[in-house]
Amino acid sequence: MINLQSPNAFGFSAKRLERIKPVMQSYVDNAGYAGIVTMLARRGQVIYFDKVGWQDRENKVPMGLDAIFRIYSMTKPIICTALMLLHEEGRFQLADPLAKFLPAFGKVKVLVNDTSAGWKEVAPIRPITVGDLFTHTAGLTYNFLEDSPVGEQYRQANLMGDGQSTLQQVIAELARFPLAFQPGSKWHYSMSIDVLAHLIEVISGQALQDFLQTRFFDPLGMVDTAFQVPADKRHRLAAMYGHPDIAQNKFSDILAAWMAGKNGRQEVEATYPSHNAPHFARGGHGLFSTAADYMRFAQMLLNRGKLDSVRLLAPKTIDFMHMNHLPAKLLPFEISGIPRAGYGFGLGSRVLLNVAESGLPGSVGEYGWAGAARTHYWVDPQEEVIGVMMAQFMIGVDFLDKDFQTLAYQAMVE
Repeated sequence: MINLQSPNAFGFSAKRLERIKPVMQSYVDNAGYAGIVTMLARRGQVIYFDKVGWQDRENKVPMGLDAIFRIYSMTKPIICTALMLLHEEGRFQLADPLAKFLPAFGKVKVLVNDTSAGWKEVAPIRPITVGDLFTHTAGLTYNFLEDSPVGEQYRQANLMGDGQSTLQQVIAELARFPLAFQPGSKWHYSMSIDVLAHLIEVISGQALQDFLQTRFFDPLGMVDTAFQVPADKRHRLAAMYGHPDIAQNKFSDILAAWMAGKNGRQEVEATYPSHNAPHFARGGHGLFSTAADYMRFAQMLLNRGKLDSVRLLAPKTIDFMHMNHLPAKLLPFEISGIPRAGYGFGLGSRVLLNVAESGLPGSVGEYGWAGAARTHYWVDPQEEVIGVMMAQFMIGVDFLDKDFQTLAYQAMVE
């Protein structure tokens, strides 16, 4: 049960917060979205929690505040934070070569385009480090990205679309392919957090699902977050809409569907199973969660490692994670050619360095991330504000997250 507090008592205008809902509704009415849940907190208290639209449009199931969503890449910050539990135990350092834990990665080559000889594989200039994986500078890529032939190799191998293989099997397959870039030479969105997820298994000796449940979700009271949705909760699972499945399609195909106005219901159970896949666990995507559960995770981060009476991580560990870890030459980082101006990157999340360059209101030091199906969160330590948004719309080519963040800050009056 969420104890909703008066916005006016926490520096927000209740009247101005009323601007959020009609804008969210406009995405349902005009942009193909089925439903959206939005949530704001300040100074440890929830001050806004609302919903619009449908959880399942065809079956006329209204969106619920407790709806369960496929959070895709918002899995990543959870995995990175969970791995830092093992860092605090002295089990690894960021400078450790990845091959120390996963020897197969000690043999990888790098695919480069030689102007005279075409594409060829060469030795890496240095080993991949664990830190490279946190910051997406390991040289890996994703199946939907098209700036290297390696992405097509991933796609042919169905690395992201296999909902039945174990995480160990997926990472073993990933290690067979060359790197798309030299380690440390480029920020490039990738399956590196899937590798970190398997690193949790190797270092801890536990399956990822078990480690997260006992060391992370149970202590934080995240009761609806897991890699599967139990039978008694499946009626709360939001249906997927939008563009073609990112797990099996190139970004250009997704953009073509957007331009053609194809944004209906999508079936993603094969690539992102909600049940009947007991071994399904990933690091870059895969978790199911609710707005309220993700708010608990984000509040722990804002509290610098503590939630209620539970101390999960030390304050300095949380601070360290949310500093910019990229050198200036790798900024601004970009995804599919779109630069994230004003942002650096920490250990698993973007970090705001220049508010004006970002094009959005906020504060230096704000951090967060988003998911492929239009889930989004941010934490603003300066203002003690958290925003969480949940939708199920595959690769929305729009400004939904920006609109929500803008509407949140315009309602903050002190």
